[in-house]
Amino acid sequence: MIARSPNYALLLQFGGEDGSILETAILVGAVIAVLALLVFLAIFWRFFKLWIQSVMTGAGIGIFDLVRMWLRKVNPTIITRAKIMAVQSGLDEEEEISTKALEAHYLAGGNLPLVIRAMIAAKKAKVIPLTFKRATAIDLAGRNILEAVQTSVYPRVIDCPARDAKRPSLDSIAKNGIQLKVKARVTVRANLDQLIGGATEDTIVARVGEGIVSAIGSAATHADVLENPDRISRTVLARKLDSQTAFEIVSIDIADIDVGDNIGARLQADQAEADTRVARAAAESKRAMAVSEEQENIATIEENRALLVQSEAEVPKAIADAFHSGKLGILDYYRLKNVQADTDMREAIAGVSAAPARPTDGAA
Repeated sequence: MIARSPNYALLLQFGGEDGSILETAILVGAVIAVLALLVFLAIFWRFFKLWIQSVMTGAGIGIFDLVRMWLRKVNPTIITRAKIMAVQSGLDEEEEISTKALEAHYLAGGNLPLVIRAMIAAKKAKVIPLTFKRATAIDLAGRNILEAVQTSVYPRVIDCPARDAKRPSLDSIAKNGIQLKVKARVTVRANLDQLIGGATEDTIVARVGEGIVSAIGSAATHADVLENPDRISRTVLARKLDSQTAFEIVSIDIADIDVGDNIGARLQADQAEADTRVARAAAESKRAMAVSEEQENIATIEENRALLVQSEAEVPKAIADAFHSGKLGILDYYRLKNVQADTDMREAIAGVSAAPARPTDGAA
């Protein structure tokens, strides 16, 4: 017979002679082990390809690192491929880019593949010092780091004014009043030192447009600008328009310049027309004043005539009083009538307007 251990006897005491509890425990343990093995194989198979790539390229990311990324909701594919690109391009030799740093930038919402590609492009250019810390800062600031690096290597041309602007050209007037219409092209290079917090290309376009308008406005005649358009470029470049911007101005080229209207003559004509209207208004005001004074004088004359008539109306009364008092005789009265008739005849011959009707002697 098979020897029974003390533990087996104890199990028989609680579970019976047939050992059903032991068999159940063994079965449960086997099932758990199989499930654990299946889970491990599933996880291993899921990350096997990435792990092989990491091992073959020397990226240094283990299978457990991949599982840990998966548990932390980090995309292992992005991290692994970014690390592989860094190692294969030699970035990891110049600056140690750890897996934790890659994960941190990914969790912060950065575009990790774009950052690594930008660093590779900067390294190949051999003239742009770009560290991982600086590249991630620019990326998190919302700038396209790869486009900035490419612009640093290959300068970019900006139309001034922009092609989608409401006006197709920059219009300015020289001192002689002639309008000039200018189109310019600004060649810029990205300034990585000012990329964070620096103004965008819209500011460059606005500043260059302002400089061109100012340069044309300071010219004595439009012919001076047409003879030497380069004076505009020199004047604008001397003003350091790229200060506090994300770009460095390489050159400003005048692409096209046309002669517009004679704004000065038009303004002078408008001013002359305005002066004529003012003079007409002043003359009309004076005429109205003269008419008003004439009417006032006429009214005064009529008033004086009325006073004269009123005064002459008192003459017959005075003559009548003189007759009654005996101070005036009949011969004196007739002499007065003759004098009045002689006066009327002389006035008629001289063409003098007839005097107001004299009172008749009926009042006498």
